[in-house]
Amino acid sequence: MKRYLSRLVALVLVVAIALTGCSSSSTGLVGNYSQDTLTALESLRAAIEIPDDAPNKSEAQSKARQSINEYISRYRRDSSVANLSSFSTMRTALNSLAGYYSSYPNRPLPQKLKDRLDQEFRQVERAIRRGA
Repeated sequence: MKRYLSRLVALVLVVAIALTGCSSSSTGLVGNYSQDTLTALESLRAAIEIPDDAPNKSEAQSKARQSINEYISRYRRDSSVANLSSFSTMRTALNSLAGYYSSYPNRPLPQKLKDRLDQEFRQVERAIRRGA
């Protein structure tokens, strides 16, 4: 009886840990590629549009980096989205933004990069609407 009880407790712990690990993300990603892409775009646009002298600029950058990391880690190895034009464009934009945040964390984003990101984000939105 003790053996069965200990196995039951172990099983309950494994299930609890698995469910805790699979809980929803802190950035709002839910597992639906189209919805997650649009959520990430919205979050990144908000971080990019914050004025450079805003007191919460570093917090917004931190949240943007977290959103980038979570989005890429969720969809990088997903073969169903790897060949979509929306994903390749999104990955290019995210790599550019993450690279700039890593290299120049205290500098404001240059207007040229903001314009390029805005263009790529619009391309991603159009591709998502087309289903590509």
